[in-house]
Amino acid sequence: MSPASEPAFDGKAFVRTLSTSPGVYRYFDADGELLYVGKAANLKKRVGSYFLKPRMEPRIASMISQIARCETTVTRTAGEALLLESQLIKSLKPRYNIMLRDDKSYPYVYLSGSEDYPRLAFHRGARNLPGRFFGPYPSAFAVRESLSLMQKLFQVRQCEDSYFRNRSRPCLQHQIGRCTAPCVGLISVDDYRADVRHAEMFLEGRSSAVIDELAASMEQASAQLNFERAAVLRDQVAALRKLQAQHHVHGASADMDVIACRIESGLACVSVLFFRNGISLGTRDFFPRLPLDAEPGDLLAQFVAQYYLDRPVPRELIVGEEMPDQDVLAEVLAEQSGHAVEIKHRVRGDRAQFLQLAQRNAQASLTQRLASRQTLGTRFDDLQKLLELDEPPKRIECFDISHTRGELTVASCVVFGPEGPDKSHYRRFNITGITPGDDYAAMHQALTRRFRKVAEGEGAKPDVLLIDGGGGQVAQALDVLRELGVAGITVVGVAKGPGRRAGEETLVLADLGREIHPGAASPALHLVAAVRDEAHRFAISGHRKRREKARERSVLEDVPGVGARRRSALLKAFGGLAGVEAAGVEELMRIKGIDRGLAERIYAAMHP
Repeated sequence: MSPASEPAFDGKAFVRTLSTSPGVYRYFDADGELLYVGKAANLKKRVGSYFLKPRMEPRIASMISQIARCETTVTRTAGEALLLESQLIKSLKPRYNIMLRDDKSYPYVYLSGSEDYPRLAFHRGARNLPGRFFGPYPSAFAVRESLSLMQKLFQVRQCEDSYFRNRSRPCLQHQIGRCTAPCVGLISVDDYRADVRHAEMFLEGRSSAVIDELAASMEQASAQLNFERAAVLRDQVAALRKLQAQHHVHGASADMDVIACRIESGLACVSVLFFRNGISLGTRDFFPRLPLDAEPGDLLAQFVAQYYLDRPVPRELIVGEEMPDQDVLAEVLAEQSGHAVEIKHRVRGDRAQFLQLAQRNAQASLTQRLASRQTLGTRFDDLQKLLELDEPPKRIECFDISHTRGELTVASCVVFGPEGPDKSHYRRFNITGITPGDDYAAMHQALTRRFRKVAEGEGAKPDVLLIDGGGGQVAQALDVLRELGVAGITVVGVAKGPGRRAGEETLVLADLGREIHPGAASPALHLVAAVRDEAHRFAISGHRKRREKARERSVLEDVPGVGARRRSALLKAFGGLAGVEAAGVEELMRIKGIDRGLAERIYAAMHP
């Protein structure tokens, strides 16, 4: 039977087959695409509410009209249903559920493990390294600010292990009073360990205990007439007291997040204030895609369940609205985190003030986002008129090329839509097999690799293709699209104006066969310039990463028989790669473990 002749989904008949157990339900359309995932304490009652009500909101009615199939999973408890719902939403990304668009892992302060001289470092990603992790922090800036304070207060090293192991004299950080130079033995292991312990205590929120210990040490040093040491400790205590006064928040519990939500004009903003160990770590705003039942309480419930599913949960969550199944959610989070979790929405005193602050942040961020969206919509409309399109473009792609004198060329592709940059679709292309510095060949290769997939029926096709360059680069784009048989794309070259001044760019319109100068006041040019600049930034950052990676790699790594130990012995014996390059075969043979055959291979690799 063909899909067109299949009977329509009978929701009422389906509901009659359901049990009253808790569980999760999933709606699919005729193409098998997942529309919505929901949880229920009573599957029969909850699913029935979609099909037995005489009237539904337009958005929910629209979804119900698309349902072709429903699947259910029975769970033992409502808590299990809540957890399963959150997991399915994060992994399957249904069209009508809330979706957190900013799903990056959060940064931590990392203290390395068992070596004599541990280091403090910025860390993002899996926490599977030996050592301790402090956080999470709301932003990379907050982590770097904390690391900077650690350098000033405790002078624990933050350099990479490879850099630390190969120092022969103190670095600049020691000279400016940010490190005690353990790399060259200017501090004993015991004294360094004491600094590390104080740094740990501070990061745990025990700054008062650190101050007490340092004050006692200061008194002891003074009693022993070691006034220089006492003065150092005095300054350290004063700096800690000042920092404690600046960052400690009166009324904040040891670990607490304050969460507020605002919904307006089809957009939502969730603002989170982070408090750890009584210290404010700042705030972070999220703009989730709205679910079907876009009420603040429901939105907060889905946000909390998704957000804390795979992150550390504080002991206290203050929310701006009462959430459905709030007690069940608290039980699930407590079971997941291994400690009691309280969720409160009726608060007084200091907590009420924190909640008001979060609500003001959410409103201000939402207002700013709405204004930005309106501005962006004006720019897209103006671009439609400028390019004489039938409708405003839904997807704009821009390509740019970056290299240094032809070395390690990288092409970038960035994507913009009506809501701004779509970073999940950004791409970089490492260009190979061309004459160094040939930007036309690089552009041709990047465009071929990108649009070959479109020609094969994979990936989205842009409405407008921006090329950073003039007529020559535009010609490359047209050749590629013609060769691959891809049509329906408006190609526009963005050529820099006289003196490379912003606002004086020339747009090369391939389809219209002419060039235009929109002028600095044109909203369309503002959009084009913003997309072009983003492509430029993305290309340069990719090229720099590729160049740094290439320069970090030693020629010796490509010599068969030279492993990490022999490579280290060579570099130490000859004072670096330049010394190895200057050495002859006989000199190389003096290194333990290197015979004549290996020495000759090393010499040949260093003198291609």
